[in-house]
Amino acid sequence: MKIFLILFLITITACSSEKNESLTDYVDPFIGTDYFAHMFPGATLPFSMVQLSPDVYNEGWTYSSGYQYADKSIMGFSHTRFSGSGWIVLGDVLIMPTINDEIQIDPGSRENPDEGYRSRFDHAEEFASPGYYSVQLKDYNIKVELTVTKRVGFHKYTFPDADNAHILIDLGHSLGPLAEEKSHIKIVNKTRIEGYKTSQIGTLYFVAEFSKPFRSFGTWNKGYPKPESGGGFINPYKTAETGREVGVFLDYSTSQNEEILVKVALSHVSIDGAKKNLEAELPGWDFKQVRSEANAAWNKELAKVEIKGGTKEQKQIFYTSLYHSLLAQQIFNDVDGRYFGIDGKVHTAEGYDFYPSFFAWDTYRSEQPLMVLLEPNRANDMIKSIVTKTKNYGWLPAQHAWNNYGQGMVGDHLVPMVADAYVKGIRNYDIDLIYDMMRKKATELPPSPIPPSAARRGLKYYNKLGYIPADRETESIPATLEFAYDDWCLAQLAATLGKKVDSQYFTKKSLNYKNVFDKETVFMRPRMYDGSWLKVCEQAPTIIKNGEHSYYSCFDPLWIGLRPNRHYTESNAWQYLWSVQHDVKGLIDLMGGNKKFIARLDTLFNMSPEVNGPNYVGVVGTIGQYVHGNQPSHHVAYLYNYAGAPWKTQEKIAKIREMLYQTGPRGICGNEDMGSLSSWYVFSALGFYPVAPGQDIYIIGTPLFEEAKIKLSSPYKGKEFIVKANNISSKNIYIQSAELNGKKLEKPWLTHADIVNGGSLIFEMGPTPNKEWGAGPEDSPGLN
Repeated sequence: MKIFLILFLITITACSSEKNESLTDYVDPFIGTDYFAHMFPGATLPFSMVQLSPDVYNEGWTYSSGYQYADKSIMGFSHTRFSGSGWIVLGDVLIMPTINDEIQIDPGSRENPDEGYRSRFDHAEEFASPGYYSVQLKDYNIKVELTVTKRVGFHKYTFPDADNAHILIDLGHSLGPLAEEKSHIKIVNKTRIEGYKTSQIGTLYFVAEFSKPFRSFGTWNKGYPKPESGGGFINPYKTAETGREVGVFLDYSTSQNEEILVKVALSHVSIDGAKKNLEAELPGWDFKQVRSEANAAWNKELAKVEIKGGTKEQKQIFYTSLYHSLLAQQIFNDVDGRYFGIDGKVHTAEGYDFYPSFFAWDTYRSEQPLMVLLEPNRANDMIKSIVTKTKNYGWLPAQHAWNNYGQGMVGDHLVPMVADAYVKGIRNYDIDLIYDMMRKKATELPPSPIPPSAARRGLKYYNKLGYIPADRETESIPATLEFAYDDWCLAQLAATLGKKVDSQYFTKKSLNYKNVFDKETVFMRPRMYDGSWLKVCEQAPTIIKNGEHSYYSCFDPLWIGLRPNRHYTESNAWQYLWSVQHDVKGLIDLMGGNKKFIARLDTLFNMSPEVNGPNYVGVVGTIGQYVHGNQPSHHVAYLYNYAGAPWKTQEKIAKIREMLYQTGPRGICGNEDMGSLSSWYVFSALGFYPVAPGQDIYIIGTPLFEEAKIKLSSPYKGKEFIVKANNISSKNIYIQSAELNGKKLEKPWLTHADIVNGGSLIFEMGPTPNKEWGAGPEDSPGLN
């Protein structure tokens, strides 16, 4: 009886523990903070304006997020950054608590932190969870805790007994180069400071409030030395400064374990906007409550996918990947809807949140489709933001951040974002306006005063020749392939809108990829303006000049090279061969059929990972010449499904998940790029992936968990889609059979409607491949 009672209590305890489990416990914000995934461990919320996190250094690509796990000292805590972008920018409004007899206005070096205000720290005294971060500053014996609302950063500093405590606000701090334009800071009274910080990409306004009045204060301005004080920059009891490198110091006497709280509200519109954000989101001083609300907000979002089975490590990787996927987009509008537009005017987003940044080349593949599936209302806001800024600008922008529009990466990939959302039923925006603007950009040059550089790169050649010539434009192969895919997306959208003539026109243009396929080398090979192929290398390429354009003199399929000379974007010919997501059947035919296509894919995964020529830092996370650390490869393992070998897709996906995603700071194999690597994992752990956004189907891979329940939100009517994998294990990775809503499923793909209408997808798994499942010619997705 006692044994029975003990077992009963253990069972009840386990069930209770599982029921009360917090999904945020599975999230480790330190994953991806080492090497160069460019993640940050600080406090933020889903889609938040604030990313409040420690900065350890602010120069060089490696420090794009401001944080590297290997570093041993902290400069301070700034409020903005991009998530895994590989672009060192922002780091606005840095705050640092210190204890020192002398006011220090420089951070000092990593090699010698004592030169400035930075402090050493130990990872054993550092902690992070969604919406919260803490660390002990060893040099000052100050505990720092951070949490956030959507538009307000909340600091909590626990001081020792000290008469020489300070809080510094340094507007001269920046991730990457400091802007040429000036910033401004003003001490309003002994508990409030306000101002604006000008970064490389725009102006950020702020209001900071302090729970304890400071005893004394002053400013500094490094651009305005004082000869009388030996060239010093400090101005005691001065209340305002304007300049590129300005800041304030605030002096305190503190008792042992005394807490001083700081609230910093942000706005992209005005100081008044920051005040309104502060009043609306954080009127009080209850740090514990705000931290709890942040944790609850994260649990709500993470709970949209409920996992059963798997190891603790697999759950940690999955939920951290989902967490990272929800960091990629950041709202731009104040609580009243106001935001600053590209036209230099303040606009109001009525009934939606405005999103200012689209790193489209990175995110159209899986990040944005994941938002369409799990966050449809926010995905609609994102498309509405694209529509609004296009209307204000007068032209469809390319990849961009804030109000800085330019070509950036290759392609015109706001097009697949809009097309993917629309064909999947996300439609609450002006589709006629955005379609017309996308069509214009695909066929015309921009009108004045919009600069010619805002056009599709090489458009005149693409429309005239059907490809972009290597002796005229940089990265000519990706430009040709990705514009062909973008045109296919336009064709799908035109068909959905009933525009038959347009659909036929863009479908024809989508086949332009065939114009750069060379049957002799079986690669997408650079082609010259006169129609000839770039000659095959017999030795290392040299650089040829053609007016302002320069390019590598010959073709080596392993050569990557550097801009502006390279023929492929951050990749080589092996990696870009497969960038025909929209017409895989056509690519298979070009290669001579299924068997030759599969053999070519096998070679890609089995050959040496070494490349030729100047290397690119993103060529990491390799399995053969497959490069998971960069986006052009992300769909490639799923292509076996199109050639009648889904079991090989299952094998490769399981291998990628196992090899290239880990727990710990080094857990991400490459640059996270605004959720691209993490969203790939979320989809691929669920068991399906959007190979060609713009069409409403997903290609089946292999599930990771015993069960995954997707809880669909409005407008998907709150239904659930359940993926079950019976007999799943680390060895049982192969699909033996499948059922969709109780009916036998033989095809290795499913539609968006299959998911959002609710239901179940049940796999029977085994340790050896079933080479017949999904292998018939009638089963191929056959996208064309």
